[in-house]
Amino acid sequence: MTSVKPPRTAVLLPGTGSDEHFVRSVFSRPLAAVGVTVTAPPPPPGEDVVEGSLALLDRLADDADDADAPLLVGGISLGAHLATTWALANTHRCAGVLAALPAWNGPADAAPAALAARASADLIARHGVDAALDLATRGVAPWLAAELDRAWRRHGAGLAASLRAAAAHRAPALDELRTLDVPVGIAACRDDPVHPIAVARSWAAALPRTALVDTTLDALGADRESLGRAATLAWLHARLA
Repeated sequence: MTSVKPPRTAVLLPGTGSDEHFVRSVFSRPLAAVGVTVTAPPPPPGEDVVEGSLALLDRLADDADDADAPLLVGGISLGAHLATTWALANTHRCAGVLAALPAWNGPADAAPAALAARASADLIARHGVDAALDLATRGVAPWLAAELDRAWRRHGAGLAASLRAAAAHRAPALDELRTLDVPVGIAACRDDPVHPIAVARSWAAALPRTALVDTTLDALGADRESLGRAATLAWLHARLA
């Protein structure tokens, strides 16, 4: 069982091609309302996004150990996968997981989020970021187009490699999730085809201490904190399970 001490800090990781600004906008105020401060580091550049993020969690957890405080971890999409992977190996110093928009379990295979990341990487490699953004944001909601425009440009020359590494990574398998004895709050959007709610429900069915709270992309577009509130509420419910 994880420590009963309440966490003081949450480390939140961004999704594929996203950045720490979006993570903060989603989680900072919902978690502050329950006494938890958000740390949202920028994603490691390029192909190091997966292993570098796990190493970063190790370093921050070492600091939390020194302060005798459990660490709450989580993130969005890729960030949720990586935080859960880290929690599986560090249950003794983990206060729980905030898993927003999990995109697959086990190998990515033909998961919509992985296909989208690979296609985006190919567009960037062939046409550059400007043309790729023009193509990738056609027909998407204005808020999402603005988020992609900012985050993709901030990734710089390593963006395509980062997208490919994210699409190739192995998320926790359902059998592994069944062994994770920390409270996990899952948030999903009912209308998100890239992060199907069926995946979130599979995670919730496998995890022994969990709750799932759903919302919508429309709500996220109007209020970034709606996703953070859903994940935080789910985690609070999971702590009581």
